[in-house]
Formats: sequence, C-alpha cells, structure tokens
Amino acid sequence: MSLNRAQPLMALGAWTFNQPVLKPPQAARRRPGLSHPPAPAHWWKRTVYKTVCLSLALLVAITVFQRSLTPSQFLQESPPPTFEPQKAQKPSGHLVNPNSFWKNLKDVVTPMPTVSRGPQAWDVTTTNCSANVNLTHQPWFQSLEPHFRQFLLYRHCRYFPMLLNHPEKCSGDVYLLVVVKSVITQHDRREAIRQTWGREQESAGRGRGAVRTLFLLGTAAKQEERVHYQQLLAYEDRLYGDILQWDFLDSFFNLTLKEIHFLKWFDIYCPNVRFIFKGDDDVFVNPTNLLEFLAYWRPQEDLFVGDVLQHARPIRRKDNKYYIPGVLYSKPSYPPYAGGGGFLMAGSLAHRLHHACDTLELYPIDDVFLGMCLEVLGVQPTAHEGFKTFGISRNRNSRMNKEPCFFRSMLVVHKLLPPELLAMWRLVHGNLTCSRKLQVL
Repeated sequence: MSLNRAQPLMALGAWTFNQPVLKPPQAARRRPGLSHPPAPAHWWKRTVYKTVCLSLALLVAITVFQRSLTPSQFLQESPPPTFEPQKAQKPSGHLVNPNSFWKNLKDVVTPMPTVSRGPQAWDVTTTNCSANVNLTHQPWFQSLEPHFRQFLLYRHCRYFPMLLNHPEKCSGDVYLLVVVKSVITQHDRREAIRQTWGREQESAGRGRGAVRTLFLLGTAAKQEERVHYQQLLAYEDRLYGDILQWDFLDSFFNLTLKEIHFLKWFDIYCPNVRFIFKGDDDVFVNPTNLLEFLAYWRPQEDLFVGDVLQHARPIRRKDNKYYIPGVLYSKPSYPPYAGGGGFLMAGSLAHRLHHACDTLELYPIDDVFLGMCLEVLGVQPTAHEGFKTFGISRNRNSRMNKEPCFFRSMLVVHKLLPPELLAMWRLVHGNLTCSRKLQVL
C-alpha cells in the first residue's frame, strides 16, 4: 500500500496511508418510508473524530489517576533521558541492579533491613518528671531502703535535656569512638586519659578512619556545688570539646541513665561509626591492641566483647554495693553481661541496642541492664581474656597487677587512678623488655 502524498492528512495523523474512501453503511442509506435524507459524509467523520478525542481524554485521565499526578504535572515536559546505568533501589523498592540479575543467588548479598531513623537532633528540651506516687501505697515499697524508693519513684523518667553536645565527633569517617563514663568532679581522671589511651587519632591505620574520644557526664550530685562545678566543666569543654552532658544527677543508680542517653545520642548523630569502646575513667586501655583485635571483625557483625559474667546471681546482702532486693529482681540469675569497666561493640549493634533498651524498665545496675537489652536482641556477649575489669589478678595484692609486661598484652585493665595510669603508660610505651609475650589477641 503506497503513501498518497496528494491526499491531505486527517486530524489525528494516523491515517496517512492511501485508505479507501469509507461510505456510510448500507442501512443508513435512504429507504422508502424514511423522512430524513441520509447523513452526509462530513457528519460521519465528525462523529469518528469526537469518539477518538473522548477515548484519548479518558486514557489521559486514567494515566493521571494511576500516577497520582496533577494535570499540570502531567502536561509538563519530562526531562531528557539519561544514559547512566540504572542503580539498584533500596530494599523497599522492586528494581534490582541489572548487572546482578544473572548472578547466582549465593553471590547476591541480601540487603540489611533499614531501621527507620528517629529524631535528627536531641529532642528532649525540658525536664518534666513527677514521682509515681501510686507506688507509695504498696506495702512492699515502704520496706525498701530510701535510695531504692527514690529510684522506683522516678524510674519512668527516661530522658533529660542536653547541656553540652558535640555531634561533630561523629562527622566524617570515624572508625572507633572511645566513650568514657565520668563524673563532673573527676577532672584529673579525664586529663590523664586525654594524655594516654584517650588521645585522638586522625587514622586508625590500614586505611581505616579516625579515632575520637568523648566523656559522658551528668550534673553535680550536691546542690551547693553544682553552679561552681558547672562553670569549671564549661571551661574544660571549651578547651577540649569532648564532653557530653545531660541534666540528671550523677549517681550510682543513674549510670543506667548514662547508658541509655548515650545510645540515644549515638543513634541520632552517629549513623556511620564502625565501632565503640565504652569504659570507665579508672581503667588502663591499650589502643594498639584494641585496633588489632578489631581488624578481624566487620562492623555489620553483632560484636559485643568484654569480661563476660555468666550465670551471675543477684546479690542479696544489704551491705554490698550491688545489693538488689527481691521485689526489684526475682529471678535466680542475670542474663550474660560484660563488666562495665570496658567493652567493645559494633556501631550497627549499638543502634539496635538503643531500641531494645527502650522496651525495658530501667534497672539500677548499668552493665546488667545492658545484658538484659542484649537478651532482647538474642545477642550473646563474647568473653575475651584481654579484658580484665577485676584486675589482672583478683587478688589485689598480687604483683601481677603492677607488672607492665602483663599490661602491654592486655586490652583493658581495671582499676588504676591517674598517677598509676600515667606511670604504667610510660612503662608500657618505654624501653620495656619482657621475657615472654602473652598471646591474648
């Protein structure tokens, strides 16, 4: 069929070939008894044109409805197509990278499910917490010691405003974030740590990112000292810029508050930090050994390693610092947990740990509470001989607790005060000769 160039094109542009002239159907011709003449050809063409236009309008309306576009958006000219290879969508989409379509299923890595991000900044700005007076009517409550009654009255108060914040500590490529629990009055411990194992590094070596340090604090426990110490702390923070502080009292039971506040802070500001070391301000840490140990782990793994206690029983003796009454915890033993003197964990696990901890009521012993949070996730903490949160030897008078050759082979040792820490650091990093090297990594 040839193209008839002499014939004018019809309005819709699809009828450009030499089509036979269509006539009205035979039934439409004039018959005897009909009072009207047959419809002219131009009337029939107009009918066809209207039908096609209505069909096209209906098609446009359906397309607009399906794509949830406004008519103005639909009529806008679409941008020119690009010729870049199509990227794989996030797990919530349906497209995959075309380059991986032909790979075997065992070669395709299943993307990790993404956790919806919470607030993008610390969202607690006021302290609005009142005592749970309903507990005061319970007979068992009146039999508790005063500090346990105080803890239970305000246990529902979970988060407090920030006084000092440094979100920039997690900016850039951060491999290891060193986090130290401290109190406002112990400036000498923080200073000793800054001069030794808390010294920051721009690179952890082997192409890894930076090592950054932060100290976690509440406010002074004594009201009459609070203003004075707060001014000194503000000056210290202007010098070093490494203090996170929240508006709750620093006390033994509030160490659990310090744990959950840091996990919430980390979840907000540190999406890409690979690993965390968290410890007390009276421990010796060997950063070289920490980084060597981490070289064998990936940030996506459920790493939580330290001096792990298995089947530990709640202490029921009232004269003990860790005494817990039966009404607060009735089970015969705790879940496995790492001693709070120092432990390592993966950054990805810390994000999940934050959400797990939010499902539990606060517990007055911080490291046991973290063990409970790990139990919610089904994660078992890993024991390592290089973490000595009770000293190299539990006999405090043992010479092993003063031997620098042992410290050189460890990752974390508790407990050393500032003069002891500085002296041991100089010995370990001096011209030290040891008869044999312990293998703990």
